[in-house]
Amino acid sequence: MDAVVVSTFVSFWVVFVAELGDKSQLMALTFATRYRVWPVLAGITAATAVVHLASVAIGHGLGAALPTGWINVAAAIAFVGFGFWTLRGDTLTDDEQAKANRPVKSVVIAVGTAFFLAELGDKTMLATITLATDYGWFGTWVGSTVGMVAADALAIVVGRMLGRNLPERVIRYGAAALFFLFGIWLGVEAVLALT
Repeated sequence: MDAVVVSTFVSFWVVFVAELGDKSQLMALTFATRYRVWPVLAGITAATAVVHLASVAIGHGLGAALPTGWINVAAAIAFVGFGFWTLRGDTLTDDEQAKANRPVKSVVIAVGTAFFLAELGDKTMLATITLATDYGWFGTWVGSTVGMVAADALAIVVGRMLGRNLPERVIRYGAAALFFLFGIWLGVEAVLALT
C-alpha cells in the first residue's frame, strides 16, 4: 500500500479518536447552535489545516533527526498520556464559552481564530507531531486535518440530534482505550526496533 495512503489513514483515525470528547468538539457544537453549520466548518477546517501543517513540519523535522526506535518509545508514552488526558476530560472555560457566544461580523474568521488558539498545544496537535515523526508529512497533514474536521462535524450532527444528552463518559472511555491501544502498539514497535 502506498505510504501516503497509509499515513493519511492512520492519521485520520488517530486524530478522529483524539478529538472525541475534546473541548474543540464542545466549541464546534456551541458555535453551530448559534451560527450556520457551513461557515463554522469552514473556520474549523482553515484553523486545523494551519495548525496541523505546523505540527507535521515539527514532527517531520524531529523524525529526520532522531532514531526511529526512540521516537516510537516517545510516541508510545505520548499516546498513553493522551489516554489519561482523554479520561480526565475537557470543558470549555468561561472565556472560551463567551467567545463562542459573541456575535461577530465574520463567523469563519471568529471560528477559525478560536479554533487556532484552542488547538495550540492541544492533544490533537501533539498527536499530529507524533505521527509525523514516523509517517510522511503530507498524508499525516491531510489525514489529521480531515480527521479533526470529521470529528467536529460528527459532534455538531449528533449534538443537534440528541441535544445536550451526549454520552460523554462512554465516548471518553472509548477514546482513552483506543489511545492506550495505540500506545501499546507503538511500544511494541519500539521494543522491536531497539532489540
